[in-house]
Amino acid sequence: SFFSPSLCRGKSEGLSNSAPVTKAPDRPAPQPHPKDQDSLVQRAEHIPAGTRTPMCGHCNQVIRGPFLVAMGKSWHPEEFNCAHCHCSMADLGFVEERGSVYCENCYEQYLAPTCCRCQQKVLGEVINALKQTWHVHCFLCTSCQQPIRNNTFHLEDGLAYCERDYYALFGTSCHGCDFPIEAGDKFLEALGFTWHDTCFVCSVSIKTSVTKTYRSHDYSLLAC
Repeated sequence: SFFSPSLCRGKSEGLSNSAPVTKAPDRPAPQPHPKDQDSLVQRAEHIPAGTRTPMCGHCNQVIRGPFLVAMGKSWHPEEFNCAHCHCSMADLGFVEERGSVYCENCYEQYLAPTCCRCQQKVLGEVINALKQTWHVHCFLCTSCQQPIRNNTFHLEDGLAYCERDYYALFGTSCHGCDFPIEAGDKFLEALGFTWHDTCFVCSVSIKTSVTKTYRSHDYSLLAC
């Protein structure tokens, strides 16, 4: 996930990291780093007294002097580095991936997945579908060309369709109730039509005729 660390300054005695723990989504959108680093500075007198002394998330040593707050931990500024190129991320945005942190450049170059539609790196929210990785705006309904996002979709000849367009183009409606016959529904074909099993009933006794012999007097009436 993309984050920008905040810088805390002050003596370590009696100080603690009061920043909340942030749980990042799998592929969140980049968060722009504030241009004014001073806007991220917290001073010792602003941190509640009586809290524990900050410990560095890298070396587990007591921090004396300025420290960074990121991922719910405190860090020596010189030890908050990219896991790949080891550059300092004290004033950079970063990405958390599998418990390690990377600068944005290394993440994009070595770790970011590639969208199967546009072949560009996916740096924001990602869609995993059809054993492929997609940008949200690249995983589209074949018919309406609108993003499917995390909604239900159906395949026809290997192509993805949103639920609405799939049933409009390929769906079969029950002759008895006019509602679509969806995947998993029990149905039968009779008199040239398709029916839900519960809709194929005797017009006289209003009982199901699925497992019984029926006579067709016309296309609208059934008699058991």
